[in-house]
Amino acid sequence: MNHSHHHNTNHHHAHDENLPHGQMGHDHHAMMIDDFKKRFYVVLVLTVPIVLLSPMIQHWLNLHIAFTGSQYVLFALSSVVFVYGGWPFLKGWVDEMKAKNPGMMTLIGFAITVAYVYSAATVFGLKGMDFFWELATLILIMLLGHWIEMKSVAGASRELELLVQLMPDEAHLQHGDHAMDVKTDTLKPNDIILIKPGEKIAADGIVAEGETAVNESMLTGESRPVNKKKGDKVIAGSVNGNGALKVQVLHDMKDSYLSQVINLVNEAQKAKSKTQLLADVAARWLTIIAIVAGIITFLYWYFNNQSLAFATERMVTVIVICCPHALGLAVPLVVARSTALSAKNGLLIKNRTAFENARKITMLVFDKTGTLTVGKFEVGRFGALQKEFTDNDVLQLAAALEQGSEHPIATGIIQKVKELNIKPVQAENIQALTGKGISGNVNQKKVQVVSPGYAKEKLGNALSGIDIKPGETLVYVLVNDKPAGFIALADQIRPESYDAIKTLHQHNIKTTLLTGDNAIVAESVSKELGIDHYIAEVLPHQKLEKIRELQQQGEYVAMTGDGVNDAPALAQADIGIAVGSGSDVAAETSGIILVNSNPQDIVNLILFGKATYRKMVQNLAWATGYNIVALPLAAGILYQSGILLTPAAGAVLMSLSTVIVAINASMLKVK
Repeated sequence: MNHSHHHNTNHHHAHDENLPHGQMGHDHHAMMIDDFKKRFYVVLVLTVPIVLLSPMIQHWLNLHIAFTGSQYVLFALSSVVFVYGGWPFLKGWVDEMKAKNPGMMTLIGFAITVAYVYSAATVFGLKGMDFFWELATLILIMLLGHWIEMKSVAGASRELELLVQLMPDEAHLQHGDHAMDVKTDTLKPNDIILIKPGEKIAADGIVAEGETAVNESMLTGESRPVNKKKGDKVIAGSVNGNGALKVQVLHDMKDSYLSQVINLVNEAQKAKSKTQLLADVAARWLTIIAIVAGIITFLYWYFNNQSLAFATERMVTVIVICCPHALGLAVPLVVARSTALSAKNGLLIKNRTAFENARKITMLVFDKTGTLTVGKFEVGRFGALQKEFTDNDVLQLAAALEQGSEHPIATGIIQKVKELNIKPVQAENIQALTGKGISGNVNQKKVQVVSPGYAKEKLGNALSGIDIKPGETLVYVLVNDKPAGFIALADQIRPESYDAIKTLHQHNIKTTLLTGDNAIVAESVSKELGIDHYIAEVLPHQKLEKIRELQQQGEYVAMTGDGVNDAPALAQADIGIAVGSGSDVAAETSGIILVNSNPQDIVNLILFGKATYRKMVQNLAWATGYNIVALPLAAGILYQSGILLTPAAGAVLMSLSTVIVAINASMLKVK
């Protein structure tokens, strides 16, 4: 996550420990927070007498507390503060040296050691004024800063833990006729579990009995409850509505959708983003600059007739100010938050770079109409062509033949019959006419549902031509070889699609529909939605070439497709977005997976990618900008004008900048 700040890995980023459920990582983090808290309070208590015994403070307060050996008491108390309070920093320094990787701890460790050794020397005979009280307040503020910082960091990376908590701990395992409570992670495939109304579903599975609506919004971001009946799939972590369910468990906990999402988020948070590498380089440089600047500052003041104490204090302040905490956290915090937030909204980020590059997209390619449309045929209009039949008869006869069929046209017709409450009739000896339609007998009449081409071939001019609207699929219903009626079906456009395309255009992103569908459908959908271009009747292997052509025209192409069969094209695109393959979390070649096929999600993803990048840049600007201003002040550039930063003030500024960066990161939202 960051090479230049070892201690980050130790203290801040508990989610670096890649453990199932992040549980241990979380406890470790909490322990670290408590440790800093304890050290802070101990040092606070010791700082009071140290401050009161300091000659300089006494001089200010007009107090004179002096007794034989008072400076040795001061020395003893300060030694405790240095060793006990400074321990995390000193230990961090040693670790960094071992790793040959000087970073933040080296800076702080070096600063407090110089301050302590110099002050101790004054007690034992060196001419000069000690600054034990600066040392104590410095360590005090460093501890406080680290403690606050870790708390704000824990906040920024808590979203992942919230995902983890979606998993219920216990499940009711059906055992004969009663249910017993077992730990969720002991469930095995094919176990039957009981889910009571309002409970979280404990495992991925198939509904064995019961009907209910399930709220899957915390997993997919889709707010509408989803109806579930026997045979439907349910996802662990979603919340059951008001029906009881029995669910047959599909797989072990570790293979569940949620566990896969958690792993994915974990991986994505650990993945280096380009912005982060930039921050790491900056932090490494800052460390070098700090030490060099510190030493130069010391030499300058020392040879310009200032006391050793003054020169040392300047050096310590410069080094403290320069601690690049804020820089080390600027990007990781935004990464942690954006990845986890995305996952809760049904956007799974596998590749950080793809997500950050969302801001560069100039062209969004929609692979099938199915993303922009509902993706299933619905009956748009139907009618009788002979006096003896009513419009509804036509549907009724067609439905009788189509009852057992899985064909999209069949499902569309059956759906419409149900909607209109037309009562079903039975058909005998149903046969498929391959590629042409279906035939059978209803009430001793021969009935066929056939394509316009077949009807024309059979009936020639006896067929009255019906104008087909663009995007419609037409079938004729023939009774005893005469045309009885027609049914027109079309794939309806999703209501969200209109807004999605509009928003993309507002952000200067061009859209292209690249589809295997026929040109008529592609054109009607494109026209209706205002899509810039369409390329229709494209075979899967040609998609890749089309994407490449767009790239050669200088477009930065994002493609949405389904993760399984569009793999090559998704890989070719600058950013591959696998859509609607939520169940198949491992959509191989895409950088980003959308759990729902909702086009609005694609837009959200791009906008959220832009927002995330903006936050990173803001944080980096803040973290580096603050150093540019503070460092010269610490070095004493305005000493003539009477402006000097004390080491403690330096520490306050440093901690403050870190906390600001953390707060800024946690304000990131998915629109």
